[in-house]
Amino acid sequence: MARKKLHSVELTERERKDLRQYLRKGKSSTRFLTRARILLLADEGQEDKEIAEALMVSKSTVGRIRKRYHEGGLDFALNEKSRSGAPPKIDGRIEAQLTLLACSEPPDGRSKWTVR
Repeated sequence: MARKKLHSVELTERERKDLRQYLRKGKSSTRFLTRARILLLADEGQEDKEIAEALMVSKSTVGRIRKRYHEGGLDFALNEKSRSGAPPKIDGRIEAQLTLLACSEPPDGRSKWTVR
């Protein structure tokens, strides 16, 4: 007999309805829709391995989505964490100088600016 999952998914009827509606419309990102499918299958009692194989994702992805649902609910499980991204390579002062230069008249003998 399978043991009870640490992060079991027990959706409310409203959550099930919302997830099915997202899938029917199909206007969200692929990652969002995959997370919705994971939650619906987990709610039906399927094992992580079965869900992972059916949706072609890793078992750790399934476990992570279960955990996120358990920790923060439906919205937290469906939406990605914000990412800081790479730090800017130039600061505002340099960006302003470049904008000023690019918007100015090109050098004598040239009809437009070039990077050469």
